[in-house]
Amino acid sequence: MTASFTAYIDESGDEGFVFLPGEKGSSRWLVLSAVVFRKSRDLEAVRVMREVRTLLGKDPKKALHFREMKHEHRVPYVRALTTAPIRTVSVLIHKPSITEPEKFQSEPFRLYRYATRLLVERVSWLCRDTRKDNEGDGSCELIFSNRSAMSYEDLRNYLVHLKDKPGTDARIDWTAIRPQQVRAVNHDQLAGLQMADAVASSLFFAVHLTQYSEVEDRYFRMLRPTIYRHQKSGELGYGLKFWPGSLEALAESSTHLASFLAPK
Repeated sequence: MTASFTAYIDESGDEGFVFLPGEKGSSRWLVLSAVVFRKSRDLEAVRVMREVRTLLGKDPKKALHFREMKHEHRVPYVRALTTAPIRTVSVLIHKPSITEPEKFQSEPFRLYRYATRLLVERVSWLCRDTRKDNEGDGSCELIFSNRSAMSYEDLRNYLVHLKDKPGTDARIDWTAIRPQQVRAVNHDQLAGLQMADAVASSLFFAVHLTQYSEVEDRYFRMLRPTIYRHQKSGELGYGLKFWPGSLEALAESSTHLASFLAPK
């Protein structure tokens, strides 16, 4: 049987740990986001992105990059995304709060892989919670925006390691995730990846302080209805995962995170 879901995955921010005054140097945050469609609704991504390009007067063959757009274009772009039949999941890592950063500097992409683990956990719960008996085998295909220097074979092997090694504390529902269903595609090739870019960038802008100590959280607030929510526990820890520690702990020293604590 075929997969029941597709998750398009992209990131915003970097993996560096060189933090300079005035919010310069490495980004303080690394955000990894997934836009999840049912396979039966997957082509809606093409429709939404076609409508966005028409609305904004963009070349229909040119890929959209959220960071390169003006604010007045980003707002209707995000509004259009909220009309799509999607759920979003995001992992937001505050790198200065990591107590042992050397663990993630010992080999390339180690922090990215850990962020992927946290993301895939939550994507698997979303698929478990919303699967239908008559739509595929309940699993989710994971499509990453291709990072040229990264080995996605290593990423697949990392997931296999989490699945097969006894004693790992990974909380992935393996009925929904199969490492062999991981692949990478260039950003400009799939509408879903451009949507994931917009979601990850929107969340990044909501946590990233500019040199003037400002954030732009409007995009996040617009996207909030798309975020995966647990029936009893809400979005925190599910569609929104902050790490390390909790959002509440991070917000004690970063008051600009207050919009994430505000009720939906």
